[in-house]
This record gives sequence, structure tokens and C-alpha cells, in this order.
Amino acid sequence: MSLAAVDLDSDMELGYHVPVFDIDGGTSAIAAELARVGEAAEASGATWLSFMDHFFQIEPTGLPAEANMLEGYTSLGYLAAHTTTIELGLLVTGVTYRHPGLLAKIVTTVDVLSGGRAALGIGAAWFDREHHGLGVPYPALSERFERLEEALQICAQMWDPQNNGPYQGKHYQLAETLCSPQPINRPKVLIGGGGERKTLRLVAQYGDACNLFGSSPGDVAHKLDVLRRHCDDVGRDFDDIRVTILANDPMPGPDTIDEFVRGMADYAQLGVHTAIVMPTTGSPAAWIDGMAPAVPKLAELG
Repeated sequence: MSLAAVDLDSDMELGYHVPVFDIDGGTSAIAAELARVGEAAEASGATWLSFMDHFFQIEPTGLPAEANMLEGYTSLGYLAAHTTTIELGLLVTGVTYRHPGLLAKIVTTVDVLSGGRAALGIGAAWFDREHHGLGVPYPALSERFERLEEALQICAQMWDPQNNGPYQGKHYQLAETLCSPQPINRPKVLIGGGGERKTLRLVAQYGDACNLFGSSPGDVAHKLDVLRRHCDDVGRDFDDIRVTILANDPMPGPDTIDEFVRGMADYAQLGVHTAIVMPTTGSPAAWIDGMAPAVPKLAELG
């Protein structure tokens, strides 16, 4: 089951998020390795595969900005041709990087070429260095959240085949929201971040899924309580929202599968549907092969 599924009362699933492109063998080896990543992820039984949406590498990986980084949606298009079942998305798109109308078209293209497996992961963006470095405007946080809400509205309108009309917002104005072809499956919207006042409100109002840091079961429980209150405020059924976490505290790996699964038990009790883990080695496909035994173990937690 993936974000596209309807029944949320399911076993805990595993997803993979690949943040490192410094691949063993150098730049010429990246493409073949990513193809193997797609094959390994599906063979393991995982339901989610994502990349970051960055142009420079980010410090939390432990690598310098100069380390390899690929553009996310081009990479997803490549993975669409090397996978058949797994859901594909970015974790998460920075709203500042692409005009929302173009973003909706890009995600639609991935969806069509993957046979209906694209998700829209999106957030307010944060990495000022790559904005300034590449000349991408980097407005204040309050404006980025305004733009995020408008982008969510625009994508919803672009994916409404009955509404090709204009969109008039504070930051974006579209004369037509024509999107042809329409997605095969309307991409599910995953909003990343745990900000309690703005981000989780946007999840309640517009999101099909949230993505939180798996910092501790207590922290996640608190965030989900806040999300429930936002859902109540906007008349949304909390159970319609899929809960995903980045499970990196501690960083799991093939040698710590049993410890990782035990650590996920409390999250499963909270209703977390998908635990997403990150290979940070130069051979991510082999790392994913090593993590495969976690998939049935996590399912037992459901």
C-alpha cells in the first residue's frame, strides 16, 4: 500500500529516501546505480522511493555543498522507467524552486510516465545558500508559507479536469490552469515539516499525507495531536491523512534491523503508516538489499 491507497488501517510500511549521489565508481556510475536502487527498492517490498529537492548538497548528510546532487524531478523521471510499482516523489519540493503551474505539470509528467505512481511532496524551502548561489529568489519565511498555500491551491486546480479557469492569488496569477493530459492517478500531496502553527494546518487543509522527523515517539505524538486539532478546525477527518516519518534517530542500517524494528513499534502504535529510511553509502542499492528483511518485520507491527 502507498500514499495512493485508501485503507489506512494497515501494516507499517517501509520507504527509501536517497540523499547521496557520491556513488562508488564516480559520476559515470550514478545512472546504473540508481536503476539498481529502483529494482532493489521494489524487490524489498518497500512502497515509497524518494530523492531530495536540492541543487547543492545539504549539511545534515555530513557532506559539503560541493558533493554531488542531481535535480530531483529529472531523477524521478529516470526512476519511472526503471520501476513498475513503487510510489515516486521528492521529500520535499521547495516551493520557491518552480512556478506552481510548472510544478503541477512536472509532477503530472512523472505520473503519466510512471503509470500513475507520482506523489507531490512539498514544503516551504529552507536552504538559503542554494537559493542565493543559483539566483533563486528567497523571500522571508512568512511569504514562503503564503506561496506554499497558493501552490497547493494551484496544483489542486491544475489536477481538476473540470476547472481550466484562472487563478488569482497574492503571489501567483494564472490565466489558465490547463493541464493535459491529466494525471493517471491524481498525485497525493505530502507536506513535509512539523511546524505546528502553519505547516500542520496546511496538512489538515490540503494534504493527503504528512512527513515528520522520527525524533521520538513523544514528539511525534505531540505533532499528531496538533494535527488532529487542525483537522477538527477545518472539518477534516484526521484518519484520512497518511502519517510518514523519517526514521533516522538512530540512523538505521542493515546491521541494526532488529533494533530499528523495535524502535518503530511505538510509532506504529501512534498510527504511523510509513517509516522512511536513508542509505547514505556510495552503494545505496546494496544497502537497500540489506534492509529488505525489515519490511516483513515492520508489517508485523501493524
